[in-house]
Amino acid sequence: MDMDAFFASVEQRNDPSLEGRPVVVGADPKGGRGRGVVATCSYEARKYGIHSAMPISEAYRRCPNAVFLRGNMGQYKEISHEVFNLLYDFTDLIEPVSIDEAFFDITGSYHLHGTPLNTCRLIKQRIKTQTGLNASIGIAPVKMVAKIASDLSKPDGLLEVKLEEVQGFLWKLPVSRLWGVGPKTGAALQKMGITHIRELAKADPEILYRYFGEQGLHLHDLANGIDPRGIMMDEEIKSVSNEHTFAMDTADPQEIKEIFSFLSQKISRRLRLMHLKGRTISVKVRTKDFKTVLRSRTLKDRSNYFEVIYTQACRLFQDVYIPGSYLRLIGIKVTNFDDPYVVDSLFSDPAQQKVEQVHKAIDSIKDKFGENAIFRAK
Repeated sequence: MDMDAFFASVEQRNDPSLEGRPVVVGADPKGGRGRGVVATCSYEARKYGIHSAMPISEAYRRCPNAVFLRGNMGQYKEISHEVFNLLYDFTDLIEPVSIDEAFFDITGSYHLHGTPLNTCRLIKQRIKTQTGLNASIGIAPVKMVAKIASDLSKPDGLLEVKLEEVQGFLWKLPVSRLWGVGPKTGAALQKMGITHIRELAKADPEILYRYFGEQGLHLHDLANGIDPRGIMMDEEIKSVSNEHTFAMDTADPQEIKEIFSFLSQKISRRLRLMHLKGRTISVKVRTKDFKTVLRSRTLKDRSNYFEVIYTQACRLFQDVYIPGSYLRLIGIKVTNFDDPYVVDSLFSDPAQQKVEQVHKAIDSIKDKFGENAIFRAK
């Protein structure tokens, strides 16, 4: 299930005067000088070639008469929660993909409503009645095929692909529809004379393995409708990260340090809320000419402390930064998690105890008064 143009549809529902008009939700375009990206847009805006993740300045150039909105993430989350609660009335086997998309398995429950098609038709009706929004649903015995069916039926679609129809459905499509076929893989396949899924399905697996390794065999299986992956309800969190795009390219060391501090605070807070500690800290730096550099360092001890994240991020930054270079974006990521309840040392460290007390105090203040209640000084 995938909600249709979710953020934009919510805005059009809230304000009927926006119906039928191109609506773009994302950063402020600032008359074509904005630095952010498009979060989503209405189908009317898509006619101008606007799409998610497009630079907001490009979206403005393509359709300056569009309605540009910053959006209301709090409301979007509330509606998402409402939609997911509705899905749980039909099955408890649900894998959220994003705020507006999910896989769900109705193998054991569709008989309560007759057929899989009738079940999903009822789900769509319930979503429309309760939220006023449209959802598109794809039904298939294979997870990947269900996703493709949902995409191809948009907007407000419902498409079922039965077991005996899977190959016929897939083989007429371009290989770019398969998971794992991006621009580079697609170009490599095209050099081999493979442009459609049918050609990939009939290709020699040994040749695919020679060119792509295990990924080639996996793509061959997908092209033949073979995908054993089921619903993953408790997918392990692999990383926690935050990035910041500067409103204007900057080479100001103080501004850069302040943003690193801000990002470190946010990541430390999120790690603690999720009961996670990490050993590996990474920094991402993007210059004004879009050159991106990544650096990582793995520590001896795991941590979710601001002081550790911030100090290591600054050191990594100094390793890659050329003084005077103008930056467009910086980011921090923490990975390599362990169970936070495993004691790091059998002996207590008074200094670490003080750091822990400070973090608990900050957490308590934010819990009571909100995320913006307290910040570290410059």
